[in-house]
Amino acid sequence: MYRVFRLINRFNLGGPVFNVTYLTKFLSSEFETMLAGGTKDESEAGSEYIPMEYGIKPVIIKKMKRSINPLNDVAAYYEIKKLIQEYKPHIVHTHASKAGSLGRMAAVACKVPIIVHTYHGHVFHSYFNNLQTSVYKNIERYLGTKSTALIALSEKQKMELSEIHKIAPPEKFHIIPLGFDLKRFWTDTEEKRKKFRASHQLDDGTVAIGIMGRLVPIKNHSLFLDAFKKTKESQKNIKAFIIGDGELKETLINQCVNIGLSYSTIENPNPQADVIFTSWITDTDVAMAGLDIVALSSLNEGTPVSLIEAQAGGKPIISTITGGIENVVVAGQTALLSPVNDVESFSENMHKLVADSKLRDTLSKTGKDFVNKKFSHIALAENTGNLYKKLLMDKGL
Repeated sequence: MYRVFRLINRFNLGGPVFNVTYLTKFLSSEFETMLAGGTKDESEAGSEYIPMEYGIKPVIIKKMKRSINPLNDVAAYYEIKKLIQEYKPHIVHTHASKAGSLGRMAAVACKVPIIVHTYHGHVFHSYFNNLQTSVYKNIERYLGTKSTALIALSEKQKMELSEIHKIAPPEKFHIIPLGFDLKRFWTDTEEKRKKFRASHQLDDGTVAIGIMGRLVPIKNHSLFLDAFKKTKESQKNIKAFIIGDGELKETLINQCVNIGLSYSTIENPNPQADVIFTSWITDTDVAMAGLDIVALSSLNEGTPVSLIEAQAGGKPIISTITGGIENVVVAGQTALLSPVNDVESFSENMHKLVADSKLRDTLSKTGKDFVNKKFSHIALAENTGNLYKKLLMDKGL
């Protein structure tokens, strides 16, 4: 049996946690996996319950956190190195940036035969200034030379990483799309819809538009609020749900006040408000069932799970065109897309979907079929297992 040490940045709500959980659970019996990861930020919802629901108890590396802190990062590196030395894996597979840096360096130091890294996104635009971005690129290029294989989630992501950012040559990349267990998004949807809408006192005539994710600059919620305000001027029967939490919550509340939108929070509930700040919702299938439209307004994205889940739940989408978005949705068929930061285009697409229930129904049906075929968690495990076998064979193991 081959041993795999799998390392993720942290156990917060998001696609990478589902990805590592399914890989740990559903890889063929030839592989045994130790799953480890860092700790979430205080502003994030925890997600250790996700692997635990599948009978997996991950190892938590307490010093590995999202923020850059030399003392914590060095301590985390030595903890990872110790885990690798004790477990003696044939393969170290890291997921996302910090885990990729610390985990691959530790794997190199421990002379692990096979080192694999998955890019769930990248930080090469819209996150940092030019100097910081250049430093991160050079680190990734160095680590690319130490990696046996690199995994991109789509052809576009592979092209960006290999041809635009020059992280590693194209032949080092393998494309393996994310996979999800999506059954809960089409199960008992009517019951879940009634539950969500009753809890927020929504009548049948109100169109609920939701956006899910951390309240941080890269997600660009301000665009969503500006577009919602413009749409509400002509479509009164709409309500916005901001599902998530983070450092920009107060800023977004102030924006609501400044542009004339009433708001509700858990601390100060107002069911009649235009914008509902729900904080984190772990039962995303219930929220999806209750919404009518799902939005995403990001400046940069990897593979946004909320849009995959939205389509599985039969929800039409409005989104900016950035990162891996066009590999997650079908433009014009499951989603209406706008350029980044284009309020006019975003609000126009929002207005179209609010005003036309038949268009919403058409996009909904197409989205269900699309994600069920493309984002299978079983295919994810099979494709990754096949890559491992090839790399092991190439090494003579």
